[in-house]
Amino acid sequence: MTHFDIVIIGAGLSGIGAARRLQDACPDESFAILEGRDAIGGTWDLFRYPGIRSDSDMYTMGYDSKPWLDAKAIADGASILAYVKEAAVERGIDRHIRFGHWVKSADWSSEKSQWTITVQRVHEAGDVQITCNFLLACSGYYNYEKGYTPAFEGLADFTGKVIHPQAWPEDLDYNGKRVVIIGSGATAMTLVPAIAQTAAQVTMLQRSPTYVVSMPAIDPVAKLINKLLPEKLAYRLIRWKNVQFQRMFYRKTRKNPGAVKKKLLGLVRKSLGPDYDVDKHFTPDYNPWDQRLCLVPDADLFKSIRSGRAVVVTDTIKSFTPGGIELESGSSLPADIVITATGLDLVVLGGTQISIDGAPVNFPDTFSYKGMMLSDVPNFVYTMGYINASWTLRSELVAEFVCRVVNRMSELKVTQCTPHLRPTDNNMTKRPLIDSFTPGYMQRAMDRFPRQGDHDPWLNTQNYARDKEIIRHAPLEDGVLEFSAPVTAAGSEDSPQRKQASKSAA
Repeated sequence: MTHFDIVIIGAGLSGIGAARRLQDACPDESFAILEGRDAIGGTWDLFRYPGIRSDSDMYTMGYDSKPWLDAKAIADGASILAYVKEAAVERGIDRHIRFGHWVKSADWSSEKSQWTITVQRVHEAGDVQITCNFLLACSGYYNYEKGYTPAFEGLADFTGKVIHPQAWPEDLDYNGKRVVIIGSGATAMTLVPAIAQTAAQVTMLQRSPTYVVSMPAIDPVAKLINKLLPEKLAYRLIRWKNVQFQRMFYRKTRKNPGAVKKKLLGLVRKSLGPDYDVDKHFTPDYNPWDQRLCLVPDADLFKSIRSGRAVVVTDTIKSFTPGGIELESGSSLPADIVITATGLDLVVLGGTQISIDGAPVNFPDTFSYKGMMLSDVPNFVYTMGYINASWTLRSELVAEFVCRVVNRMSELKVTQCTPHLRPTDNNMTKRPLIDSFTPGYMQRAMDRFPRQGDHDPWLNTQNYARDKEIIRHAPLEDGVLEFSAPVTAAGSEDSPQRKQASKSAA
């Protein structure tokens, strides 16, 4: 049976970033990345729909250790994928990836202080098992097999094509076709201007509006800084600038949502003109950042609407018909192609089943330690990025934390690190892992995820500045993390390792 010090699940943006961090901070630890698919890149390799791009600026979505050098801050999917691949290849990380290895389950042995991972080999018969001392899940939170599509009445009667963006066919021809895109999230707003270039007509059909913000694809301030400063220094300064802006803007949405809403809608009105019904089509019934804002580069969505190549319809679907969609208002939308940009199907840890000494872990029964470990689950960390900032900002903090823990375990000569509830934590209020965030894909799935509590360190803060303090700088020995070694792993009850573990836990 093959053994590694550390196993990373997933070779996407988070997994490659974690491997880079391990190489820098834990150079003596052996590691492998188990990737269920046959390619590096995760999201950026899976999604192939037209116009796919980042919904965060690449100066904060890029790695801290690898400057983003492309001129566009809002980058297309192919550029992001190339960046992630280059980040892996230039460090030799690609040689540590086992492709076609889909992680089915992981069982922790308290006696051996190790995980036994059961892997389904996609291209070979039979499962294999791999062991490791520490397990880091970088598999994201959505189902790679399928997206979410509601049960539409009459869908089987529709004679055209129905496509979910997560399963985009390479040979789909929408030139000269009537296309209806169902949805009002980032995917729909990306598809509209891309498809509108050659389709006969594109209609974005939404049940309710979303906040939309336009920003330049090329950041003019970043362009100036890059001209004046050396590459690495420029990147750090631009990254710092953008993080501070994100932080300031989000705080304003919490403290004075009415003013932010007025400002955002004013910008939309400026882009679409005085005659457009912004109140109906672009004014949500919630406050900014109660759901994620949609970012459009260079106002491309608004330009498509103003040109007449695209229209927005705000209504609900009554039924599909052979030739299109009938709406509750009584009107109908003819369509040759319907694209269901209706969201993600979320899963916990990519569907990996976790157990401790053979007993399955029920995730909703666990509390999340700092949004990255599970109560009473040893030597395990999972990565979940921000919903109000770039995913990578948090994923890199999580990888940094893993390195701190692994190195501290080596210093103490112990084999286990486990977060445990203290007596003062036993009566905590259980809250959703992602709280006060209302999009449908989250609301449908949060009951499957671990819970957060009502005080530190059991909070998932969604606050980068706060997380830097509690993840990067706070002491590891905080009365919650227990560093220990079982008798069988450390020797006898009187072994130095056992004494050191007991001393640390005390």
